[in-house]
Order: sequence, then C-alpha cells, then structure tokens
Amino acid sequence: MADITIRRARESDLHQLIALFAADDIGHGDTTDPEAFESYLRAFHVIDASPNEQLFVAELAGEVVGTFQIVFNRTLTGRGSLSMIVEAVQTRADMRGKGIGAEMIGYAIEEAKRRDCRLVQLSSNMARIDAHRFYERLGFAKSHFGFKMKLK
Repeated sequence: MADITIRRARESDLHQLIALFAADDIGHGDTTDPEAFESYLRAFHVIDASPNEQLFVAELAGEVVGTFQIVFNRTLTGRGSLSMIVEAVQTRADMRGKGIGAEMIGYAIEEAKRRDCRLVQLSSNMARIDAHRFYERLGFAKSHFGFKMKLK
C-alpha cells in the first residue's frame, strides 16, 4: 500500500494498539478496561527504552491499522549470530487483505538485514491457519515445534 507509513510506536498510539489487541478473538487476554492501561503503559516504556526491542505501528490516514514488535537476540549458537524475533503481528480486522501485513513483515526483514541478522523467526498460534499461509507466502518455512508454559 502506497499510503501506509511504518514507524516506531509512540505513547499516544497506546489506546489504538490496545483496542487492536483486545479485538483479537484468539488473543492474549487484552482489554480496553481503563484499569489495565497502567500495565500497558509500563510495558510500552520498557520496550521503548530497550536497545534490543522495538515496537512499530502501520499507520494509514492517521490511524493505526497494524502493529508488530521486533526483538534482537544474540546467541552463542550460530557462531554468536544475531537473530530477529518478530512478535505481536496484528492488522486491524477491517484492513486485512490489503497488503499491510506484508509491508510490516517486509519492514522487519529489512531491519534484520540492516542489523546483519542471521535469521528472522516468528511463532504463530496453531489456530491461525490464514496467518500460517500468509507467512509461508512471504518465504517463512515451518521448522520447529513451539512449547509454552503459562505461569500466570
């Protein structure tokens, strides 16, 4: 999309980001309840201050229509290489299928190349079949099983 702007998220974007996450049926328990706002605000400030994390928005006509977060991870494996993990990729429901997700992932991949990352990886909920097809169209390959242990 020619009119889409991808930029670092700002604190003023938080209400739109929270609404985007809260509207997700599969989601992570996000809510627009005003009592939860301070938790989001604290998390935003931690992410924003981190040299290894960046939160982005996709903006169209002044509205947040998508978001993603990138995390840089250096490991001893791969000869001490740097990897990028893409997290929390979300496009507003009414804007899906318009190329916004591809723009966001393309931006992340270019940032990974700029930082000389060895690979870009992401995980996706097993229920998100459409998202899996989307990532595969962009060149990602299924390669690992993921495991989680919820603590809260």
